[in-house]
Amino acid sequence: MKNLDVKIGSRVVGPGHEPFVIAEMSANHQGSLERAMDIVQAAAKAGAHALKLQTYTADTLTIESEREEFQIKGGLWDGHSLHSLYQEAYTPWDWHAPLFARAKELGLLAFSSPFDLSAVAYLEELDVPAYKIASFELVDHGLIAACAATGKPVIMSTGLAAPEEVKEAVAVAQRHGAGGVVVLHCLSGYPSPPTEFNLRRLEALRSLTGVAVGISDHSLGATIPIAATALGACVIEKHLTLKRSDGGPDGAFSLEPHELAEVVAGSRTIWKALGSGEAKRADSESASRRYRRSLYVVEHIKEGESLTLDNVRSIRPSLGLEPKHLSAVLGKRAKRALPKGTPLAWALVAA
Repeated sequence: MKNLDVKIGSRVVGPGHEPFVIAEMSANHQGSLERAMDIVQAAAKAGAHALKLQTYTADTLTIESEREEFQIKGGLWDGHSLHSLYQEAYTPWDWHAPLFARAKELGLLAFSSPFDLSAVAYLEELDVPAYKIASFELVDHGLIAACAATGKPVIMSTGLAAPEEVKEAVAVAQRHGAGGVVVLHCLSGYPSPPTEFNLRRLEALRSLTGVAVGISDHSLGATIPIAATALGACVIEKHLTLKRSDGGPDGAFSLEPHELAEVVAGSRTIWKALGSGEAKRADSESASRRYRRSLYVVEHIKEGESLTLDNVRSIRPSLGLEPKHLSAVLGKRAKRALPKGTPLAWALVAA
């Protein structure tokens, strides 16, 4: 079987390892470095394994324009232009180093989603352990190639993407030297309705790409990522805010710290519960085995007396013959007197 493991910093990510939980800060810092630091602290306290930022400016993502196609109509960001939304939401680049340093102090891996080649170059200066390609950038092969050429792992979200686009993106990353690829199933709706998430897509993505899979989830609560773990998700990415009621561009589809803690604990429990699939008796069953049914003498039987349904039954516990032997012993005679409560054995039955 192909090894799907990917090394991200000091951590191995893959089917045989605990789910890798990424706390995405995005715009939830709301323009405050102090709040951003508090989110890093909250991510670590919740048990996340990594912190992720987004590295762009409004001018690297779009242009300032009054044209209709640059205006957002409906949804969470109604009334914004693309430029004004990204200007509000971006994380100042000079925050990255202190945020990454704080994450490292707290035991978190820290990396980012770059949105252009200048962002990749900047993140290389900060020696990030991996790169994340956002769903909307999955069709930007130049960006994927630049991330892959660093030799570091590339995690890619697949919201909006057709199967052929996903295959092409993975091929570009692998061809340009990525140190492993992970593909995340994603629904690019904000927030994402759970009924539309289509978690069975995980297996299809694994078959399509031949790489490890996970989810980037914009639904509320812990249910979707925990369920995804049972279906083989190795990576879970969730947006994190301090309080949804604080608002902000991403607040409505972000988790609060206690909810992220549920994701971490729940996904870990489910992953452990998956096991290997091997048919073997669990240690916790050892004591219970003695209380299975077996054949017992339930009425006193004299020596030479026949064994019948009146004096032999299948009952608990399990020290007698297995119940499947009942028909074989009925009609045979007892070799000696058998008191009530005697576990039946072949040595007690005349041939």
